[in-house]
Amino acid sequence: MKPLFYWCLLFSSHLLAQSVPNQKFVQEVVTLHTSTTGLPDGKVNHITLMNNQPIASVAGKSTKFNDGKWTAVAAGKAVSQPPTPNIQGTKVLAGVPYKNGWAIGCEEGLYFYQKGKSPERIFPKNKHYSWSLRHVTALVTDSKGRLWFGSEEGVGYLDVDKWKLFTGKEGLPYNQFTCAAAGPDGLVWFGTNKGAIEVDQDQFKYRFSRRWLPDDQVNAIAVQTDNGTAWIGTDKGISQITRQSLSLEEKAQLFTKQVEERHNRMGFVAQSHLKEQFNIATSEVAISDNDGMYTSMYGAAQAFRYAATGDPEAKALADRSFKACKWLVDITHEKGFPARVIIPVDWPEKVNEIYSREDNLRNQQHDPMWKDIYPRFPKSKDGKYYWKCDTSSDELAGHFFFYGIYYDLVAKTEEEKQAVRDVVGDITDHLIRHGYKLVDHDGKVTRWGDFSPEYFNSVYGYDQRGLNSAVMLSFLNVARHVTGDKKYDAEAKILRDKYNYHINALHPKEFFPPENVVPWDNNICLMSLYGLINYETDPSLLLMYRQGLEVAWQHISKQKNAFWDAIYAALANRFTQQADQKMFENKGLFPENRLYTSKVVKAHYKGNYRTGFILENLQKIPLDLIGYTMDNTHRLDVVFDASPLQDKNIGWRTDGYALPIDERGHVRQDRDGFALLASEGDGHDEHEGTFFLLPYYMAYYHGLLEVGEAK
Repeated sequence: MKPLFYWCLLFSSHLLAQSVPNQKFVQEVVTLHTSTTGLPDGKVNHITLMNNQPIASVAGKSTKFNDGKWTAVAAGKAVSQPPTPNIQGTKVLAGVPYKNGWAIGCEEGLYFYQKGKSPERIFPKNKHYSWSLRHVTALVTDSKGRLWFGSEEGVGYLDVDKWKLFTGKEGLPYNQFTCAAAGPDGLVWFGTNKGAIEVDQDQFKYRFSRRWLPDDQVNAIAVQTDNGTAWIGTDKGISQITRQSLSLEEKAQLFTKQVEERHNRMGFVAQSHLKEQFNIATSEVAISDNDGMYTSMYGAAQAFRYAATGDPEAKALADRSFKACKWLVDITHEKGFPARVIIPVDWPEKVNEIYSREDNLRNQQHDPMWKDIYPRFPKSKDGKYYWKCDTSSDELAGHFFFYGIYYDLVAKTEEEKQAVRDVVGDITDHLIRHGYKLVDHDGKVTRWGDFSPEYFNSVYGYDQRGLNSAVMLSFLNVARHVTGDKKYDAEAKILRDKYNYHINALHPKEFFPPENVVPWDNNICLMSLYGLINYETDPSLLLMYRQGLEVAWQHISKQKNAFWDAIYAALANRFTQQADQKMFENKGLFPENRLYTSKVVKAHYKGNYRTGFILENLQKIPLDLIGYTMDNTHRLDVVFDASPLQDKNIGWRTDGYALPIDERGHVRQDRDGFALLASEGDGHDEHEGTFFLLPYYMAYYHGLLEVGEAK
């Protein structure tokens, strides 16, 4: 089996030619203006632009934004608009000059009006819809001369003599309009009583919640013609949404800087806590349950970066991450047991008071499997640190994912490689020594660290059978690859021959019932399959693991998650190469079913993914990674999951795919993209840029940043 390092060489010519990382795209960046930043208190009723500088009417007072601050404007400088003509018999709601006359929106219909002529009621129609409009509350003409309206029926525009109409089926997220404004290059914005909607080349972007606006009641919008910056007036302030030209590599530099400045705690990477809600200036380092997992992911990102770019900073950061992860293993009670977290003894939170024996008993009242262990933060042997126990499969999956990648792509000297061999061997030997269990300082298995056959055949572990079988086999493959010790192959053979772990791995992920389907299991599964498949040499097992990969992938293939997409695509492409190299032909594989080999090769020869989705997700990840609460349950463009026992707030867009990442509550790439109502700290946490960096550099390394179908 060629190690992962040599697999890199197969892609080297493609990587050198790849230009996508430096191609520019539009990144929308938000600045909020409220009373805390100098804007007068009160409702923003109107916004106009003078020389592309906004003048806002706030609670009856005019104020202008110039040189980064708001100043009062004399009443005489206010810009007045010509009055909209009245239409008899109906209430006028909106109006805009149009073709030597007016387009007028009313409670009952849309009208064209020219002086000296009777108003003409207009009934928009195309091959899909014919509308008698009601409550036409938004009208605007765009830079291309097209007339746009917003009504209860939906949105539409008239281009010369043809209508194009949009409802939720065509991607319109909401229809209670308050205003509209046009920008350059045909860009159009609509205000609603639940956020703002941007329309660019017939594609809708929904800007709502505190991520985008100080308040969801939008009363006025003005868009600069020079650069498309939108100024959105709400009941509680103004949102300035700027269209910034950015490349993926520039974005990666910003996120690396963000991680290093606000998310690095003694080499460990995790979310940070905001002492003041939404205020990034109050950020302080925090701990998570999965510091090992998240530090491993950051280390893997930097390892792929180093392999793809040769940047020495990337090697230094990958080295630091490896040392941090190894420290988690070295500090604990027994050789090979990784801690979740390490903190100094003067850490401000009294962790063993928070995680007291009484707290354990309270947790067991609603969660009987909660482990009653104390202290949950034992003290290190030197007395300088506390380390958190009850380590889970999440942590182990992260460690092994990173160690294999680091060994192949970063470790250069014999000393560096030996350090990887030591830590991988220690963890794997601990698991084997304890019957494939992670055993804590109390001598008992951790809650989520059981990979034993006994656990899989129990009433509380049966649902983990497929996942944990694949995970354990992956650990053994990584250990054999890194250490070169064939004893790990022997252990894997026992698990296959005696306990059918490879058969279990054909179904590595639960899909039903919904309570068994947790999104972080997707991380565990795919990260483990990466090591399992990359380091496997047996053609028959590779066929089975490829089938298992597809089973795991189908459930999440429409979440538009760049990390999961990149892992799947990389492994699927590897299988294609192996098939092209005739690895599965004339080998007499599966003699009891001679059709199995050809069936798997034919069915899975070409990966079922789109690299364009990876690119889209990477571009749409917001620069602001504060966790906001976002409720998408009111949207017109979503379909709710009607599966039995499913949570009521699970769904997807009408095209079958998850909402864009900048329109949902989760910015982390280990969450459920189908969650329509979600919060990631409600403004009290900022999340680390790893969730851009890892999929970006992994996709870069594997040549997955070209737009198109599976390659």
